[in-house]
Order: sequence, then structure tokens, then C-alpha cells
Amino acid sequence: MADWIKQIIEGNKRVAMPIMTHPGIEYVGKRVVDAVTDGNVHFSAIEAIVNKFDMAACTVIMDLTVEAEAFGSKIEFAENELPHVLERLIRNEEEVKQLRVPDLKAGRLPEYLKANQLAVRTFTDRPVFAGCIGPFSLAGRLYDMSEIMVAIYIEPDTITALLEKCTAFLLRYCEELKRTGVTGVIMAEPAAGLLSDEDCQTYSTKYVRQVVEALQDDTFTIILHNCGNTGQCTQAMVDSGAAALHFGNAIDMRQALQACPTDVLVMGNIDPVGILKQSTPEVVYQKTLELLEQTASAKNYVLSTGCDVPMVPEANIQAFYQALDHFNSSF
Repeated sequence: MADWIKQIIEGNKRVAMPIMTHPGIEYVGKRVVDAVTDGNVHFSAIEAIVNKFDMAACTVIMDLTVEAEAFGSKIEFAENELPHVLERLIRNEEEVKQLRVPDLKAGRLPEYLKANQLAVRTFTDRPVFAGCIGPFSLAGRLYDMSEIMVAIYIEPDTITALLEKCTAFLLRYCEELKRTGVTGVIMAEPAAGLLSDEDCQTYSTKYVRQVVEALQDDTFTIILHNCGNTGQCTQAMVDSGAAALHFGNAIDMRQALQACPTDVLVMGNIDPVGILKQSTPEVVYQKTLELLEQTASAKNYVLSTGCDVPMVPEANIQAFYQALDHFNSSF
């Protein structure tokens, strides 16, 4: 992974790594509920995407309910939408104390591990990035996001105790993902984008950094994703120590690049819904090329989407890559 990052930074061509699995579900004739509950279907969707498009790396579905379910949260499944948490699991300090850190056989964790194992065995010519939720986002799903935003000020010790358990679990999960042979993990921490930089440092970065320091090395990269960040907590993302940072469409990529070290990969941020799903191929092409031109001077920039891509027209994905090809042809 250290060599992969170095090649990108020193290379003359821009590469693309959209976070994109959902279109592959459609290509293999399955439903979202099939992919998020069956590792074989999940992998087949990944395979369909990698075989069809020029992916610099392959990624998995960004499902932010898997870890909450493992802790015991009730999850609702729809046919063609991502699952969502139905209700809060934890309500007070005593329930935090009683909360058990789950093992890796809980819920759908084995199916996600299976999908990653299959991807590692199949795609030996490019990095394979697993996925997991970030510690503050997981705590928010267990405690309820509205409640945790209040509790960090009136019950900080309770939330700190919850974050410690969330982090202990995520460290265990990411260790197992690393053992499967994946070359890294995209840690999705969107809820941290609701925080100021100071609070993000306290309730997110501190815990993300524990995972980074324990697992990131020359063979394994942490990509920290925060699509909620509008610029106010970019420094907190940098301070996590993650080797790559992934930004959502709420931020200006030029400002993000200015705020990040040049030896850290900076990824983003074509709007997956407003542009890739709802716009025409002409608009997708124009917006993608415009972003590439705006970031042309940044050697550490990787073209990506602002978040996980839903099911979108194939012509729009083709337009995304046509803009990349056009941009690269100028070198």
C-alpha cells in the first residue's frame, strides 16, 4: 500500500476510486437486501463493477448498520435500500456499562467478512478495501444521534465509556479484516461532520487514531471518510493519522487539499445522488472534468465520489470515466 500511494503521488495520470457497489447489484440481477445479507451476492456485485469499470481499487458496500446490529440494534431491511437502525439501543450510563462488546460471529459480520475474503482471492491486481463504520458514528447509532449530540456536553463520561467499547470492537473487527488479506479499510465517520474541530478531536479523532496506530502499516491503509465535514473539522481528520482522507460533496475539494499534507491521499467528491444519479451524462462529464481541472495541481488527489454510489444509470458512470480519460489524455 505504501508503494501504491507513492505511485499515485508520483504518477502523471489521475486515477479514480469511486465508492461504488450498488450498480453491481443491479448488474447481477439481485436486490440490495440480498447483497447486504449474503456475502456471495455482495461479492458478485463487487466483481461485476470491477469487471465493467476501471477501478483503481475495489470497495465494498458502505453499510453503516452492520456493526450496530452486531451490538444488538434492531435493523429494518428494505428490498432496494440500505438497511437502517430502528431505535436506540443504549439510553443511559448503566446500559453503557452493561453493553457487551460483540464477537465477530454476531449478526451479518460473517457475511461481510466472506465478501472481503472472496474479493481478496479474486482481485490480486489492485487494492481491496473493506469497510467499517467509525467510532462516533457507531456510538450515535447505538445511543441515537440527537441524544448523543446533547450527551457529549451533559454526560461526557457516559459517551466516552461508550466510545471506548465501540473502539474496542472496531479494532477487533478491523484486525480480522486485515487478516483476510484486504489492503485497507474505508472507515466511514459521517456523524463526526456534525462536530466542531475541537469536539471532533475529542469524540472521534482520538478513537480513530487508536485503530490507525494499531493497524496501519506499509501493507494496510486506513481511509477515513467523513462526508458530513464542510471544512470545519478537516484538521481533525488529518490528525487521525490515516494515510488517506475521503471527503463528501459538502466540501470544496480545493480547500480540502490545501488543508491536507501532500503525502496523504485526498479523495472525493462527485455528488453520488445530485450528479451521478439525477443528472444527465453530459452534466456528469462536465462536473467531473471541472473537478479534475480544479485539482490538477494536487499530485495526491484521487478522483472519487462523495459517498457510496446508489443505483445509477450506467451511462452516467461511463461519462464519469470519459471525463477522466479526457483529462488524462492531456498529459
